[in-house]
Amino acid sequence: MRKADRLFQLVNLIRSHQPITAEQLAERLGVSVRTIYRYIDDLSVSSIPVYGQPGLGYALDEDFELPPLTLTHHEIAALMLGVEMLSRSTGDDLAAAAKTLLSKIEAVLPPRSINPTCTPVRALGETLNEQSSRHWNDLYRAIQQQQAVKIVYLSLNEQRSERIVFPLGLFYWGEKWTVGTWCILRNAYRDFRVDRIQTLDFAPDIESPQEISLDTYTKFQLERIKLSGFC
Repeated sequence: MRKADRLFQLVNLIRSHQPITAEQLAERLGVSVRTIYRYIDDLSVSSIPVYGQPGLGYALDEDFELPPLTLTHHEIAALMLGVEMLSRSTGDDLAAAAKTLLSKIEAVLPPRSINPTCTPVRALGETLNEQSSRHWNDLYRAIQQQQAVKIVYLSLNEQRSERIVFPLGLFYWGEKWTVGTWCILRNAYRDFRVDRIQTLDFAPDIESPQEISLDTYTKFQLERIKLSGFC
């Protein structure tokens, strides 16, 4: 990566996470703390209003604005691939958002920039059937609204069960989506494959336990992985 690109990335990091320490910047950029100090000096010489707050880290003047967005060939390829993968592997809401995101980024690219529709790396395969797509949409909305759903689920050994769950997160594993939930029946966190959900209905009258959250679900899963010996 060119030094100019690293400096631009550094300014973006400071603006997004200010105040942020030199150690944190070094970790995110994959360079030494000494290099970060040199980069900060370079920014100051270039009249970028970055300043250090003792004990807190670096910040930018609140009136500072970045120049127009510029993307490299690799960044354009990554963006296009991500948009196509989202549009083909998620539900309608995020698929539409991915397409409008691409339009917004195209609108702010400088003239004579790279055409994002002509990248050589593409994602063309369909990954969701109609049933999975419908359930994906409903699960995503239930997560956004913090709402319970009633599902009929068919396990891998063809056992059918009825559950009331609070969806917390959707996770893609390459070919299959799973939904992490709090299961009322088991009174515990449980995972379900989206393509194995037979029916789904919203259950707006059921209140969510206060202690459940995506954060506690993630910690629960990490503990399971540690206990299983995979890390």
